[in-house]
Amino acid sequence: MHWGETGTRGAPSLFDLPLPFVLDLGIRGPGRYLHFLAAWVCLFTGLLYVISGLRSGHFRKNVWPKKSDLALQAVLNVVLNHLRFKRPTEEETQSYNVLQRLSYLGVVFVLLPFMFLSGFAMSPAITSVFPIFVTILGGHQSARTLHFFAAILLVLFLVVHIAMVVLAGFSKRCRAMITGYATARKERA
Repeated sequence: MHWGETGTRGAPSLFDLPLPFVLDLGIRGPGRYLHFLAAWVCLFTGLLYVISGLRSGHFRKNVWPKKSDLALQAVLNVVLNHLRFKRPTEEETQSYNVLQRLSYLGVVFVLLPFMFLSGFAMSPAITSVFPIFVTILGGHQSARTLHFFAAILLVLFLVVHIAMVVLAGFSKRCRAMITGYATARKERA
């Protein structure tokens, strides 16, 4: 049996992730509190983003893939263009391709909610009131491992996202993201 942080006997984990000794120091300092604070900031800003995206139709118009985009040949073309490091044309940079759309949907509606679910499953205060969180993930240690893997996927998404912005023209893309200049120019045309 696995002994939890509180010293009580808990359910055995489904699988364990051997972490380097550096991560197993047992330190419970200010970093943990900053982690929780950052999680709540992420939750509330994420909820505002999702609510505003749903109300404005952003997800429906810009992120939800069209049926034609999901055709096998269309997906293969996008994947092959990425593998060949083919730079997108100016017209192609005006909207998301199918891989970007699916990635954004996966991160916003699957990966981030899962991060909070697995985070809740590791919290003794939450699981004492809602034990279902820890039960559905197979125990505290399994939740911790799954939370770690989800964090790796989020970091991978961030790295690829930044790389794509750099490849598409960093200063031009950043200016468009901050000022909306590219959108305003497109609407005037």
